[in-house]
Amino acid sequence: MRKSTLFLVSLLLVVSVLVAACAALTETPVRPTVTPAEPTATTEVARCPAYQDPEVPIEDRVEDLLARMTLAEKIGQMTLVEKNSIQEQDITDRFIGGLLSGGGYPRLNTPEGWADMVNGFQEYALQTSLGIPLIYGVDAIHGHAALKGATVFPHNIGLGAACDPDLVERIGRATAEEMVATGIYWNFGPVVAVPQDIRWGRTYEGYSENTEVVSTLAIAYIRGLQNVGSTPDLSAPTTVLATPKHYVGDGGTAWGSSDTFIEQQFMLDQGVTDVDEATLRAIHLPPYAAAIEAGAMSIMVSFSSWQDTKMHAHRHLLTDVLKGELVFEGFLVSDWQGIDQIPGDYYSDIVTSINAGLDMIMVPYDYDAFIDGVTKAVNNGDVPMERIDDAVRRILTVKFQLGLFERPFSDESLLPLVGSDEHRELAREAVRKSLVLLKNENNTLPLAKDTPLIFAAGQAANDVGISCGGWTIEWQGKPGNITPGTTILEAIENTVSVNTTVQYNRFGKYDRITDENGNPAIADVGIVVVGEMPYAEGVGDREDLTLSEEDMALIERVRERSERLVVILISGRPMMVTEQLDQSDAFIAAWLPGTEGQGVADLLFGDYPFTGKLPYTWPRRMDQIPFDFDHIETTGPDAPLFLFGYGLD
Repeated sequence: MRKSTLFLVSLLLVVSVLVAACAALTETPVRPTVTPAEPTATTEVARCPAYQDPEVPIEDRVEDLLARMTLAEKIGQMTLVEKNSIQEQDITDRFIGGLLSGGGYPRLNTPEGWADMVNGFQEYALQTSLGIPLIYGVDAIHGHAALKGATVFPHNIGLGAACDPDLVERIGRATAEEMVATGIYWNFGPVVAVPQDIRWGRTYEGYSENTEVVSTLAIAYIRGLQNVGSTPDLSAPTTVLATPKHYVGDGGTAWGSSDTFIEQQFMLDQGVTDVDEATLRAIHLPPYAAAIEAGAMSIMVSFSSWQDTKMHAHRHLLTDVLKGELVFEGFLVSDWQGIDQIPGDYYSDIVTSINAGLDMIMVPYDYDAFIDGVTKAVNNGDVPMERIDDAVRRILTVKFQLGLFERPFSDESLLPLVGSDEHRELAREAVRKSLVLLKNENNTLPLAKDTPLIFAAGQAANDVGISCGGWTIEWQGKPGNITPGTTILEAIENTVSVNTTVQYNRFGKYDRITDENGNPAIADVGIVVVGEMPYAEGVGDREDLTLSEEDMALIERVRERSERLVVILISGRPMMVTEQLDQSDAFIAAWLPGTEGQGVADLLFGDYPFTGKLPYTWPRRMDQIPFDFDHIETTGPDAPLFLFGYGLD
């Protein structure tokens, strides 16, 4: 064989190997820029596009990819669709940039079912000519709680009571591991609202009424999710993108200012934050500055309004303050159909929101209308191409930082960690640290493990769904044993001695239980678990936080049949319990503890001390809400029942 022929064959083999290597980098076929029919000695060796090379700096990869994209591909990246609404082929054909689960789950609600679903969507994204991966998001705000069998941690109000940044960081890390196991690298959390009115249905999603507490714990959770170590770096394989929300002021809305109706009229949620800019900056803005400093690269915008402008349209706060003053370099994502609430028709909503600074728009249902509207807006000159490029640049930067181009799929090696003993033990620790002891007379607590007779009562005592609250399996959550866990009743039964009798009756009726003389038995201790049914968002807005008549009657019945009475309150906020506090010997605020009820028994029976402190001021009467925190009484009949930071040891 002649030398020239050998040279050409060798060159062709080199080209083939390099092309195959480029394809392996993205797990999609790479099209060579030049494919000559007859290789010659002057043929240039095919090279990977710069954006596909992980050794190239991210900024250069972004610019290389952006230069290759059509307008349709750019608009696709700005489009975030709910999974049940997407036609799978449209992921490829319309270049969809992101998908989300809107408080739901796949047909097979298992870790493997989630991974298969998300991986399947990802495969469609990687079939596009540029092979840009999807980013998939969920509201894993207290663990990957839409996944049956995942570890469900206490809601943020409980973590605010614990006020332990190290604990919160470890919870963020565990949540990220369970998410990545299912192929999800984007969490719509933490909520960094600073709730000022506990009638708000999202109070439990906020760590505290105190700005400093919220900022401190937000930093910890973001560091845990993003595995950032000492410096922000999203490249670790088990990193999940955090999304502080909802920017800005959602915790300060005024009662009756909302015009949203979902199942019922919202009263606070999605309403108007009626404060001046100095107050907005002092109370509600600092957690975002802290989050950005901690490495946040995605922020969700609030449904709420400020100064008669919907936040989704507020150019001053989105662009001037957040992206300019606070130097936020990530991308802004809208909330669920959030731009639809801007006054005007849908076309003007698109123009206004994108020009205000939104980068990725959550259009859960009619994504075709959104894509067509943005296309028209650019062609008409109503949205500048520079604004589109800025939005897409921000989105692509985060995708590269997360390593999605190299690791777009789920990490099956992490599947054993979903709901693992290690993570459940962490959740149990969180429960122990989150409970607040409000009253303990007559040395009622800790209880002796060999207490002869215990009466237990209340639906919430034996119901994982109630303990978990909203955002568990479903958006609103629901009662019932909807996911594996340990109820408070089971925890008590697991802890007492073999000589102890635990009698449970949901309604607190023990008529058939008698002593050795045939008289109605009197329990040494009664334990009543009462509180709120699950809810989420504005569906939980409530004008009256008084306990239900059923719960009040239940406490009275068990009080009559018990030497000592312990009341455990399961709730997403402080409730009106002034009278019930007087009826009890011990009273515990347990918040929404999640799946690991054994942590409650750890404190009841003295294996660990109470350490939790109130993250919210506890009212004595409904007419005290909302508090004027600048002029709050600390003593006397007009003082709160308990001040912020209260908690017995």
